[in-house]
Amino acid sequence: MNEPNQASKASRSAGRALVETLHLHGVDRIFCVPGESYLEVLDALVDYADIDVVVAKHEGAAANMAEADGKLTGRPGICFVTRGPGATHASIGVHIAAQDSTPMILFIGQIARGDRGREAFQEIDYERMFGGIAKWVFEIDDANRIPELVARAFHCATSGRPGPVVLSLPEDMLTEACSAPVGGRYLPSLPSPSATDAQALRAMLLAAQRPLVIVGGAIWSDAACADFAGFIEAWDLPVACAFRRQHLFDNRREQYIGHLSLGVNPKLAQRLRDADLVLAIGTRLGDVTTDGYTHLTPPRSAQRLIHIHADANELGRVYQPDLGIVAAPEGAAAMLRGLAAPDTLHWRDWTRAARREHQDFVAVPSRHAQHEGVHMAAVMSHLNHVLPENAIVSNGAGNYAVWVHQFYQYRKPRTQLAPTCGAMGYGFPAAIAAKLRVPERTVVCFAGDGCFLMYPQELATAMQFGAAIVVIVVNNGMYGTIRMHQERRFPGRVSATAIRNPDFVTLAQAFGAHAERVDADEDFPEAFERACGAGRPALIELRVDTQQITPRMRID
Repeated sequence: MNEPNQASKASRSAGRALVETLHLHGVDRIFCVPGESYLEVLDALVDYADIDVVVAKHEGAAANMAEADGKLTGRPGICFVTRGPGATHASIGVHIAAQDSTPMILFIGQIARGDRGREAFQEIDYERMFGGIAKWVFEIDDANRIPELVARAFHCATSGRPGPVVLSLPEDMLTEACSAPVGGRYLPSLPSPSATDAQALRAMLLAAQRPLVIVGGAIWSDAACADFAGFIEAWDLPVACAFRRQHLFDNRREQYIGHLSLGVNPKLAQRLRDADLVLAIGTRLGDVTTDGYTHLTPPRSAQRLIHIHADANELGRVYQPDLGIVAAPEGAAAMLRGLAAPDTLHWRDWTRAARREHQDFVAVPSRHAQHEGVHMAAVMSHLNHVLPENAIVSNGAGNYAVWVHQFYQYRKPRTQLAPTCGAMGYGFPAAIAAKLRVPERTVVCFAGDGCFLMYPQELATAMQFGAAIVVIVVNNGMYGTIRMHQERRFPGRVSATAIRNPDFVTLAQAFGAHAERVDADEDFPEAFERACGAGRPALIELRVDTQQITPRMRID
């Protein structure tokens, strides 16, 4: 293998220069579906044995895998796809990375430069296509600018509010000679708070009677989460996690009061409305977290608002804060940890009451008298007892996820992989990426039947690359979320929401995976144990009650 410092001294193809540059920036894994538009890159990768090339079976899955890898590492997840259909398929991963604030770089093979504007085979203008969802979109038309522009892509994807970058690579450019050196490794720009910020924040906290903290956002390190937890414990503040960010604060702590999500505890929603001060750290305070911008009303909420975010453009964009602080999680959490707590905390009873309400909400409900099949709350209760603290749990979108988020206790950072943009199909490819990144850890994916059928072919990817995950398919024979809304607005008029499913066990076995079907609660523990011990990808199909549309609501 050519070392970057040696290769940078000589002319080489642009495709090889690109791989050298990726190697310099620490890339050790690429997710892709191969295409003839970037053959020069694929050839160069042969000489870089320390860069794993994970070949997915669909570009959407490859992009989801790269996005999940970025969530877990804090470094840009890397995805390569071909032009046209490959890029349009992969756009789902870019949208997820944008709304989830995940660092990611999507490289797209492009038509030859001389054919642009002719609607050549698979031609798309990617700056127009991705301009609204990526942080930066650019077509590299000069081979000698590859090191410069790729370094900029890494910097852009990781600085401020992280997000996706899209670079298109004309196929004829990739074959040209590049003599530019690869340069130095990127360094993200992460803002930190000032001493004045800390003093103002402490003063506002001391003046509060009913404070409430909302934690969310991306790229929290273990150290940042530990500093944040230390601050919360010292000040005894109630903490609610933003939508699908429950892993940022140990759900077993006495200050954890729930998640601001789909299926939110009504008493938590009321507490947020009743708070006199909201400290929001890391989160954008998006649509779902604020229940359609009703818990906090823009532009000026009834509650006093301290908003800490890594991107100055987010402060005041929707909500005008009383105190806005530009700071990444690492610096913000360290600042909070350093704040001296007062001897008397006026809100202790407020925090304890909120915690009791949360514990009541997550208590496993008894089975309905007419309940059939597997009781999902019982499944989650069992997993709370048997899964290691660092187990990674992934999911996509669907009503089945309400059980996961309500009843599972997240205990460690980077143990939750779930799309805040509500993309179906995400959980399964994300779980594969997670197992490849941390093979020593248990990785469990939850997917509804409709959610799993988005990318069932990725069982082949899991088998090929040895990702021994456990995927739990929650089968109720319908698109549950849409059916729920349908029944509310048009009772009894079912349209387009029923699913005729395959035999999921036989399907998984056809790929070589371990597979079982579970029809009753008491059969799940042993089935799960066998799946974890199978030593290969495993699927458990749960047959659940078609009437039980949420933990506390039945269709009938």
